[in-house]
Amino acid sequence: MTARPGAPMLVPMSTMIEAAPAPAPGRRPSAADLAARTPRDRDRYVDLLRVFSLATVVAGHWLMAVLATGPDGRVRAGNALAIMPSLQPLTWLLQVMPLFFFVGGFSHATALRRAPSYASFVRGRAARLLIPTAVFAGVWSSVAVLIELAGRDGGVLRLVTRMVAQPLWFIGVYLGVVAFAPLMWRMHRAHGVAVPVALGAGVVAVDVLRFRYGVDAIAPLNLLLVWLAVHQLGFFYADGRLGRRTVRALTAGGVTAMLALIAYGPYPLSMVGMPGAKISNMSPPTLALFAHGLWLIGLAMLLRGPVTRLLARPRVWIAVIAANGLAMTAFLWHLTALFLVCAVQLALGLTQPPVGDATWWLLRPAWIGILVLVTAGLVAVFRRADRPRRLAPRSYGTARGVTGMVLCLIGVLGLSTVGFGGALAGRSATLIALPVTPLRSLALLVAGAALLGLWTRDGAETRKADATTLG
Repeated sequence: MTARPGAPMLVPMSTMIEAAPAPAPGRRPSAADLAARTPRDRDRYVDLLRVFSLATVVAGHWLMAVLATGPDGRVRAGNALAIMPSLQPLTWLLQVMPLFFFVGGFSHATALRRAPSYASFVRGRAARLLIPTAVFAGVWSSVAVLIELAGRDGGVLRLVTRMVAQPLWFIGVYLGVVAFAPLMWRMHRAHGVAVPVALGAGVVAVDVLRFRYGVDAIAPLNLLLVWLAVHQLGFFYADGRLGRRTVRALTAGGVTAMLALIAYGPYPLSMVGMPGAKISNMSPPTLALFAHGLWLIGLAMLLRGPVTRLLARPRVWIAVIAANGLAMTAFLWHLTALFLVCAVQLALGLTQPPVGDATWWLLRPAWIGILVLVTAGLVAVFRRADRPRRLAPRSYGTARGVTGMVLCLIGVLGLSTVGFGGALAGRSATLIALPVTPLRSLALLVAGAALLGLWTRDGAETRKADATTLG
């Protein structure tokens, strides 16, 4: 399928090397270097949406998180939006994960057009996710084991070692989408708009069976259907087939459907999970979240023109490039920063003001500022794991690629479900119907990455990658 005239060109970040001479040998290019060599036909808006979606999720977690000491002296985690339900409509703006999967569809269309095989595609896409994730998991698994050996696996440390792994659900689900992307790309080229329509119909069917007939076991299927559906729309963006009329229909139809589902259906107001709520729109995703994703994507496309003009300014574009180089590392470690700051606060005996009062609101900018500084320190330490690298050439079959992706998927989602703590005590949890433990999940992640060949890289090619790319 050929793109229509005016379609966004599919230019990956790693090709920002043609408009200016390469940096001196041994020096990695700066964001300014890459900005100066950006091809004119690059769709800069995609890069901005990627950074914006991750940054919004991070900021949302920081704003919503509440750590408080109860009457019994135990530290508990809470959610500010559960304490202030009137603010839950803010989640319609803070829940931007559909944008990340949408942008993923655009990027995967680029990669699939030049990928020689299934294994080659999944190796390349998985490496950028799994190498920094493996470092994060390895560090936190070691810390959790040391805590357990010291006999301190209780109280706030128990809470931290469980909760810090929760953002890994996103990495796991995205890996699943990557694994299905080649198949979905072929279906897109063969059947076009019928594919997202069929996926959307599947979402409706799952929710009808779940909420009308009580078939709760089918609900996890929407983890695949919802995220594949919004990912599929990214293929249409890559083809230049999301015109003004289409995105207006997505925006109007999506917001109307979301509001109707909340008003007349079983769906909660919040687009993120709330403590104690019987139903979450997010885990697993519901039809309401799918409708939310449609209007959010439509709105993003309506804003593309004016924002793209803003991105033509050199300073703005340099900032976007720099942010892209550290966004995944910041996402992985942002809850670590949150718990470090909370630990210092508790150690100093400082108490948070009641959520929602004037002092709490006045302290929010300072709170975010402190968390940004701590996260920046963690990024400085662990960012190297997130640098682009060229994997050593390998000829892997589809079966090996699929097996490696499945093992990585179960390992990452397993860690997200069970956390890092309690490994030596044999702590377990259930991932859908599969029992998982911290050590077993970590082993599956390492084994899957080994099958994909992510631990082997060509030294010369890696040095070349480090010399010509940023983030």
